[in-house]
This record gives sequence, C-alpha cells and structure tokens, in this order.
Amino acid sequence: MAAENTTPPSYDEKDDIKAPAPELGDASGRRKSVALNIVENPLKRTTPQQTVLDAQAFAEAHDMSEHAALFGRAALVARDPDAFESITELDEEERQALSYEHDHKWHGPFMLWYSISLCAIGAATQGWDQTGSNGANLSFPQAFNINGEGRDEWIVGVINAIIFLTAGLIGAFIVDPLNHYFGRRGEIFITAVILTVTPIGSGLAQSWEGLFAARFIMGIGIGAKNATVPIYSAEMAPARIRGALVMFWQLWVVAGIFLGFCANVIVKDTGDISWRLQLGSAFIPSFILGVGIFFCPESPRWLMKHGKHAKAFRSMNKLRAHPIIAARDFYYSNVIYVEELKVARGAGYFARLWDCFSVPRIRRANYGASTVMIGQQMCGINIISFYSSSIFERVGYSAEQALYASLGYGAIQVIFTIPTLFLIDTKGRRTLTLISFPLMCIFLLAAGLSLLKTTGSRGEQIGPVVLFVYLFTIAYSLGEGPVAFQYSAEVFPTIQREQGMAWAVCINNTFAGILSLTFPRMQTVMTPTGAFGFYAGLNLTAWAMVFCFVRETKQLTLEELDQVFSLPTKKYISHELKVWLPYAFKRHVLRKRIPKPPMIIEKEGKVEKMTEESIPVKGY
Repeated sequence: MAAENTTPPSYDEKDDIKAPAPELGDASGRRKSVALNIVENPLKRTTPQQTVLDAQAFAEAHDMSEHAALFGRAALVARDPDAFESITELDEEERQALSYEHDHKWHGPFMLWYSISLCAIGAATQGWDQTGSNGANLSFPQAFNINGEGRDEWIVGVINAIIFLTAGLIGAFIVDPLNHYFGRRGEIFITAVILTVTPIGSGLAQSWEGLFAARFIMGIGIGAKNATVPIYSAEMAPARIRGALVMFWQLWVVAGIFLGFCANVIVKDTGDISWRLQLGSAFIPSFILGVGIFFCPESPRWLMKHGKHAKAFRSMNKLRAHPIIAARDFYYSNVIYVEELKVARGAGYFARLWDCFSVPRIRRANYGASTVMIGQQMCGINIISFYSSSIFERVGYSAEQALYASLGYGAIQVIFTIPTLFLIDTKGRRTLTLISFPLMCIFLLAAGLSLLKTTGSRGEQIGPVVLFVYLFTIAYSLGEGPVAFQYSAEVFPTIQREQGMAWAVCINNTFAGILSLTFPRMQTVMTPTGAFGFYAGLNLTAWAMVFCFVRETKQLTLEELDQVFSLPTKKYISHELKVWLPYAFKRHVLRKRIPKPPMIIEKEGKVEKMTEESIPVKGY
C-alpha cells in the first residue's frame, strides 16, 4: 500500500501567482507576452509519480481503497487537464469520456441538470414575490386605508422593503449555522417551507400590521435561501460551464418576475381580493423547491468540508458523466481545500466572518462580490421591479394597462437573460458588467427625461417612457443582472464561503430594502424624473467600482480563484488603468488596429499552449 500522504506541499499566498510569463515572439511581430501573472496548478509542484502516490494515499485514507487506482489516474488528468490524450495510464473508455467532455461542454448527467434546474426554480420565489407586491401596490393601500401622502407613503415603503431588510440583516447571517447542522439540502428545505407558508399568510392578512409581520418572516427565508442556493449550484457545476449553470438563478428570478406579472394579470378582475391572490400566489415555486430538493445529492464540497469524503465522492459521481471526471474534480478540490485549511485563521463563525475583511485574498474577493451586489441596487432595476405598475399608472396608464406594461417588462427580462447563458463563460463576468452600466445610465436618464413631456397625444407621452424602460431592462439583463449572484457564489474560498456569501446577500438585500423603502417618498420629493436621474448617476459610480474591484473569473475552477485574488489590489488597478483602459479606448473608440496587451492573470495551461503556438518553427 502506498505511504499515506494526504497533504500536498504547502504554498504561501504571496507565491500563489507565478512570476511573469516569459517573453514570446519573433521578428514577424507576434505578441511578446501572454500574461503578467499565471494561475498555477498546484499538482505540478510534484512529479507525476508522486502525484499518483499522493492521490492513492488520499483514497485509502478516506475509506475509498477500491477507488485508489482511479484517483491515481484522475490526479494525472487534474495535473494537466488538456493533455489527457498523452496519459498512458488511462483506459480507452476513460479517454473517450474526457474527450467527449472536452468537445461537448454542455454534456452532463441527468442529476446535474435536475439539481441545477431545481435550484433555479427556488430563485423564482424572490422574483414572483417582487411582482406580487408590484401589482398589489395598486390596491392594498386602499384596502388598509394607507393611500395618502407622507406617513402612508412610508408605511407602504416599509411593507415593500421589509422582506429585503430582514433578508439582508437576519436571514443572510443564519445561513452558517443552518448549513452547518442541516447541510445545503436541509437548509434549502427549511427556507422552502418558510417561503411556502408566508405568502399565504400575506394573502390572508387583515391589517397592514399583519401583512408586515408575514413579510418580515418571509424576508428571513429569502435571505437564507439567497445565500445558499447559488453556493449549492456553484459547488455542483463543472468549471467550464459554471457561470452558465449558476446563472440559471438569475434566469429564474426573472422568470419568477414574469410569472408573477402573469398571475397579476390573471387575477386582476377578481375584485377586492385581487391583491391577496397576487401576494399569495408566490408560494407555488417554493412548494416545488421543498418537494424536489429531497431527490438532489448533497454538495460534494460541503461533505468534504465536514470530513465525509467517501460520501462526497459518491455525490460527485452523480453529478459527473464518468467516474474519471468525478475523481478528477473531487481530488483537485481536496488538494486546494487542504491548503486553505493551513491559512485559515479560525474555525468559529465570527472568526471566519472576520477573515472576509482581514485576510488579503478573501478581502479582495469580498470587494468584488460586494461591488456587483450593491451595483445591482445602484443601477435602479428594482425601482422598476417593485414599482413599475405604479410608475406606468402615474404616467397615464389605467391600472389594467399598467399591469400589461409590467408584464412586457417581465417578458423582456426573461428573453434577454437567455443569451447571457452563452456569453458569461466566453465574454466573462467583468466584461459584461462594464458594458451594461453605461447603457443603463443612458436609458434610465432618457426614461426620466421622457416623463417631462406633458403635451401631445397620450401615446406620444407614454411611449418614450415605456421604450426607454424596456431598453434599460435589456441592458441590465445582458450584464449586471445575471452576474451578481453568480460572481458572489464563486469567489470565496470553501472555508469562508457561507460567511462571504452571507455578507454579499446582506449588502444586496439591505440596499434593495432601502431602495424599496425610499422610492415612494423620493418620487414625491424629487419628482419621478429626479429619482430616475439619481439612479442614472449611480450607474456611473457602479461602473467605476466594477472597473477597480471586479476581477475576471470565467472558466477557472473555484480553487484556482484563490490565486486570482492573491494579486494585490493596487497592482491590479494600476495595470487596468495604465494598460487596459488606454487599449480599450484606442481599440474600441478610436477604432485603431493595435495588438492586444498581455492579460494580468492567465491560466497556466493556456499560457503553455500560447507559448508553444508563439514559438516559430525553423525551416517553414
């Protein structure tokens, strides 16, 4: 039996990023460098023979002796994923499985797609509730006699906002104990129960205080769910399509928004109970989530974190198309997790939460996650999600027409989120957000200015407002919208993932609550045009924040991201300002055909491939 060696050689955070790549090129003018810093595969620090022995020892030490040989071969694949054809230890079936995976990136077993899809349905709960209250805003204030100005506006704002305030300030921070004791699946089931009961309670409320209480509890469930479901999805998804699969979260948030608007339209003619049905219908997706989660496997990384390695591998096997792929992904995750344990400063809840602000690598990830989360509120999309029916009614639509206009808003979000499934892992998270914020600024400002037109036909007054709101929604759906939760779920290390995501969800939901609370009064004090202009300006601020703090994560494993965020912020911003910003201006604004500068961070295998392609072959 191989000697036990479950701990790969350690490395220091400062050494996570390799030295600058060697100069490449020739006299023909090929580019001279590929990357300034290289994401290193830690398995390459040892020889292939030692890599096999380490993997076999790992399997034997964790009650997986029957898989020792498999883990040995899988470790060789993980050591150099793109060179699996040259690994003689693989049998033909394994080589074919790896080749098929390489050529068909969307290939995966039923259980992977089922689990991701079910998590996505859970996202619909939040979207559906947003639109339920959107439609209910037209009638519940009258039902509870709170439809005046001043104090009544604040009450309506508080009722709409409370689910986000409790989600951010309470729900997000009970995620860690719930995950610790019940696992990812158990936590999701508990929150699904809460989110099934509370919408029904909202629909049955007999006073605004009762409605407030039901939504208070609902927010706790939403916050806990929002912090766990994206993590669960990210921990199951393969790196090559993780962005697209986890982005099903956003797709189903907007699908929930659309379905909620559909429900609003369907029940609009039910009289005085219409707002009750609009609020109560949000129980449907959470009920499906609660029942369906029992058939999903537990997160392999959660099981590994809790020392249940054999069970974790069985879970990974259900989520991958072949055992060699499952063993490769699982072993590589463990190699990095062992290294994370060496630099973890504490095992307690508050110690791990403090790590998100004190450990440089995690703090940089926190910068990025917090930026995209607060940016989702700064852009102003939720003033449309929460109050579109009220806004459309204010510019001249009837209540029924306002519901149909809001339905169009929901449909646009669904339609234009779908292309991002194919863009997020090719163009990247950072690129999409940098493009979307300026466009949102322009369209939201145009929508606000269109509100000033009070002459002409009714269509001339209303048409431009609806058009620019729809264009604003398209820009959001192709960029910032899908990125926020996806990015936040993947950037934190395994040990601090619950705390990091909890903080990101806290930021997102707390500011959503502030927006929801203040917008009714803001419209009165600043006028709708002033409110729209205010959020248009915040889009430019958000763009600057993304430029400085959001690093690209596309097609990197969750473990390789540790090295991406080990690069100091000052060095990263300096490179972006002095190298990439001038290049982008000259290339895309001045339309100059200039060579692309080196990336500041690049994956090691890709650099090696580029190096080989850049070396000229003599004699040709």
